[in-house]
Amino acid sequence: MRFSVNVPNFGDFADPRVVAALAVAVEEAGWDALFVWDHVVHHKRLRRTFADPWMLLTAAGLATSRIRLGTMVTPVARRRPQQLARQVATLDALTGGRVVFGAGLGGPIEDEFGSFGEPTDPAVLAGRLDEGLGLLERYWSGEPVTFEGEHYRVDDVTLLPATVQQPRPPVWVAGFWPHRRPMRRAVRWDGAVPLFASATHGFLPPIEEVRELVAFLRQERGDDGRPFEIVLGGLTPGDPAKARDVIGSLAEAGATWWDERQLITGPDLDKLEPVLRRVEQGPPTL
Repeated sequence: MRFSVNVPNFGDFADPRVVAALAVAVEEAGWDALFVWDHVVHHKRLRRTFADPWMLLTAAGLATSRIRLGTMVTPVARRRPQQLARQVATLDALTGGRVVFGAGLGGPIEDEFGSFGEPTDPAVLAGRLDEGLGLLERYWSGEPVTFEGEHYRVDDVTLLPATVQQPRPPVWVAGFWPHRRPMRRAVRWDGAVPLFASATHGFLPPIEEVRELVAFLRQERGDDGRPFEIVLGGLTPGDPAKARDVIGSLAEAGATWWDERQLITGPDLDKLEPVLRRVEQGPPTL
């Protein structure tokens, strides 16, 4: 199992210099990755201060040399695939091939789509997500792209340079379990980032639900021999032994990454000090 740290792109983490300093601490303390959210307003009535996630990740990439970096997750449906492909490829070049691309449907839909006149029908957004992911993969190859779909059209375009990582940076897809459709989407790519209706962001997922999810993913994927990540997350204690007690059973159930997150309902979600304190204690040991 590998270990990442997860922060929002608002509050204290809306400052690229803060995220760069955090990334250095993440790397020095032995964690494997840093992920940031990709929101524009989230819950708009809270009137938070936000930063662009790709600017935050650029600052983090310039300050580090080892850890992986990425979004968790980017709503592909509210971005232009060609622009997104450029951003990811640029970051992948800057970091020497350390990008992980997390993708999902996005939300809250009314706030982050409806507020800007974008479609809010989940079926439409899912269609954009699927077409957009397919285009990203083709753009990242550095080969010519011609495409005519329901949502996007491309006429003989080649985006260079290709990503450093080939055939592409790892793509991890998020979705709520026990909904099957987003997890079926995930198995077509490189990893699943399940969210659980019974355990919101920062809370430990129930072990029985994790086992059901892992069994479903393995059944859907079959035995194709490709690496596939299962990314679970929550808040663990700083004591390594206690942290091991918390997540050991999740690793045994099949999780390959643990993503350290503050409670979404708690006061520390977007505060640097508690996140940095946990980071400096180091990742759990198994």
